[in-house]
Amino acid sequence: MAYETIDFKLQEGIARLILNRPDRLNSFTAQMHEEVADALSRLDEARVLVLTGAGRGFCAGQDLNDRAVAPGESVDLGHSVESYYNPLIRKLNGLPMPVIARVNGVAAGAGANIALACDIVIASKSAKFIQSFANIGLIPDSGGTWVLPRLVGQARALGLALTAELLPAEKAAEWGLIWKAVDDEALDVEVDALAARFAAAPTRGLAAIKRMIRESWGHDLEQELELQRDMMRELGMSKDYKEGVAAFMEKRTPKFTGN
Repeated sequence: MAYETIDFKLQEGIARLILNRPDRLNSFTAQMHEEVADALSRLDEARVLVLTGAGRGFCAGQDLNDRAVAPGESVDLGHSVESYYNPLIRKLNGLPMPVIARVNGVAAGAGANIALACDIVIASKSAKFIQSFANIGLIPDSGGTWVLPRLVGQARALGLALTAELLPAEKAAEWGLIWKAVDDEALDVEVDALAARFAAAPTRGLAAIKRMIRESWGHDLEQELELQRDMMRELGMSKDYKEGVAAFMEKRTPKFTGN
């Protein structure tokens, strides 16, 4: 597929997916959804994914112009959610590698929740997160109503969702909504360093960490302890674990292969 609304490249284990409609703050159209889905199907050689936006914004959510609905007419938003946004959130959650959101500017509506679906969010201090749905009579989709109270608690989740007030990146980091807010000029250095670290890390172990933490919400302690036993047994047989122990004993830098 030839991409018109995104840029995608994969080099040295690092995949970079850039939403590329800067004139529309990288808001989603059906075409962009299709191109993003195609790019996410091409990650076989990747060990980390960096998701970001071109220009001055990360993503402003849905491009309302793309729905071609006249003012006052009804539209089946459930179809859009079911066909596009839900599959995207499931895909980002389920990828067997770390996913870094590089939030370089405004992340609004579905754009904010797509960022929060990633494993680690690093934002520039000038970035802002906005749950803008209430302004047009909607609810935070793309996982928003699920992830917000789990990250910041019910009181803050309700405040963000009901008021649609913008949340500066530094406060988002302070609240635990995102991993880190950094100076604008340091954003690329921070993200690139973390991506390179993950690309050289024991990918299978990182994927297991990601999966177990995300799925732990549905388990009680006894279930989680049993799952930990099973996963430790499986990972203890991996080549990366053997290499990590050998490198530690031999006082050298490990060379992980992701196996």
